[in-house]
Amino acid sequence: MVPHNQWRLRKEARQGEFAAFAYDRSAVERFRQAFPRARWDDERKSWFVPGKMAARRIERWLAREAERNDVYGDVKGRDAYDFEPIDSRYLEVGDDLRVRTPYSKSVIEAMREIPWAHWDEDLRAWRVPFRSYEELLGRWPEIEEAARRSEPEERKRRREAQKDSEALRAASARAAERRRRRYPLPADDLPPLGRPVATKQYGIIVFVELAGEVAEAAALAEYYPHADRTVDHVWGRWRAPTLAELIATWPARREPGPEALSRGWWQPTLAALRVARRNARSFARRQQTKQPASAAAHRTSTH
Repeated sequence: MVPHNQWRLRKEARQGEFAAFAYDRSAVERFRQAFPRARWDDERKSWFVPGKMAARRIERWLAREAERNDVYGDVKGRDAYDFEPIDSRYLEVGDDLRVRTPYSKSVIEAMREIPWAHWDEDLRAWRVPFRSYEELLGRWPEIEEAARRSEPEERKRRREAQKDSEALRAASARAAERRRRRYPLPADDLPPLGRPVATKQYGIIVFVELAGEVAEAAALAEYYPHADRTVDHVWGRWRAPTLAELIATWPARREPGPEALSRGWWQPTLAALRVARRNARSFARRQQTKQPASAAAHRTSTH
């Protein structure tokens, strides 16, 4: 299958248009039938279609081909599923493929790598067209394993196994430190207030207060090993950025250097902003979903 964005048009000074596309014998035959006056240009490795309306005619033909290829890809993918089906409680099969698992970051990352897969908020499931079945099949072992590990019973079993372990105590301490919403900053190199900046530990955050409270050495050594011990640090209070703030933030032109990493904060890159914006949108959608449910529960309880 050839995605639409792989077809290319190339203009020529003569009356007409050049069209180039990935080779497929049946596609070439259909192209010749639609454009009997087209001639192959060996130097350009493309077809020249004469005429003032050539560009518009080629565009329409390419659109039909893209739609046809999508349909053909779905048929081929359904045949592949029938030949080698995925038998799993996490997969539902209908007009398309629907993947429904417990929440897992690993599953989300894997699904985002599958072409044409998208999250359906109403169904609370990932929808995958049959044309992407081979990609889904190749990633299914890691998706299913991540889903199993995210089952409530499995999470509970791991928590029980980790009780009183050193790793659990360390994780609990790190979580408690994060809840303090503080971050060490060089006293002579402070970030701007009210603007999203990237940090070593907590991603993109917004500093809201710089009271001048000295950061103690023990906390720096335990939770912030990046902090340069040769300079004094003070605590900065922070909050999570809003989606509007993330959208309005101008990205850095390059990755942070050693000096910025040692300092502990820097202007976020475009890649980091994209991730933060995507997470903020997901959070906003979850909040919108919860609000109608909470309102309905409140109305029920008052009647």
